[in-house]
Amino acid sequence: MEIGKIKISSPIFLAPMAGVTDYACRILSKEMGAGVVYSEFVSSDGIIRENQKTLDLIRFHDDERPIGIQIFGHSPKVMAEAARYVVDNFSPDILDINYGCPVPKVTKRGAGAAALKDLCLMDEITSAVVEIIPEVPVTVKMRAGWNKSMIIVPEAGQRLEKLGVKAIALHPRTSVQSYSGKADWALIRELKKAVSIPVIGNGDVGTPEKVLDMFEETGCDAVMVGRGALGNPWFFKQALAMLGKTATPKQPTLVERVHVCQRHFDLLLADRGERWGMNLMRKHFGWYIRGFPEAARFRQSLVTSESLDDMRRELFVLADLAQSFETSILSAQ
Repeated sequence: MEIGKIKISSPIFLAPMAGVTDYACRILSKEMGAGVVYSEFVSSDGIIRENQKTLDLIRFHDDERPIGIQIFGHSPKVMAEAARYVVDNFSPDILDINYGCPVPKVTKRGAGAAALKDLCLMDEITSAVVEIIPEVPVTVKMRAGWNKSMIIVPEAGQRLEKLGVKAIALHPRTSVQSYSGKADWALIRELKKAVSIPVIGNGDVGTPEKVLDMFEETGCDAVMVGRGALGNPWFFKQALAMLGKTATPKQPTLVERVHVCQRHFDLLLADRGERWGMNLMRKHFGWYIRGFPEAARFRQSLVTSESLDDMRRELFVLADLAQSFETSILSAQ
């Protein structure tokens, strides 16, 4: 598939997730077969103020391409200025507008999914961004609407296409639903029928099998994976195998899981420094370290460790345990 003139080899994308999709998460997903990876969403206000913490979230390496930078905000003028700044200073392949975040601290200012309550504002923001960066494809990630009485699919999709948006990712829950209830995949199918640009399905694809189901049920062009890939970058390789794109991979062994967890930690430390790397990795430990005897004990120890040496020591012990555990399984066979 293509988004604008960007050729994409794999139709399985890594969703933008705040506090999660930093360089370490993105590059591991890319290596496992993700076709496009996205940054954490970043504030347009923070960008134009050149807030260093905000700009740090935008930095990426060429080996992550194609990559999308996702921005959010409520002001068409500020969003346009932020988009121009991002393109001029970072040169992403895709600039994505967030119309999907349901978090109150974002929506109470009219940003994220709140824009779906006022499609005229959505039009103004989108038009301003598309017009100021004609050289870069603009995409949108959106919800189905604000609540069940305000479902805006497919009207919003048709409006976005006319404004020059090159692809739409739809998470078919409302903002009020947040992440509860069931994602209504029928809305993805409805959007696909209403527009001619690529439609990217998102929501309730927690297993590689669900990726195949979404393609078959909705006719979407790509699937965007979020929570299903947490602590499981192998998800992309397994999903591609489901689609017949690659040979079916073996399930990662416990040793492999521990080694990738260690690598994820090393990448975070190199990218964000010791203090931030340790803090950010705590939640990843919870996602990686599971499904084997004593997993809960190691998770607790790693999450509560107060020093880098303590964390590394626990990972070293865990690696030894994983090797012994798998050796005993092989011996029993």
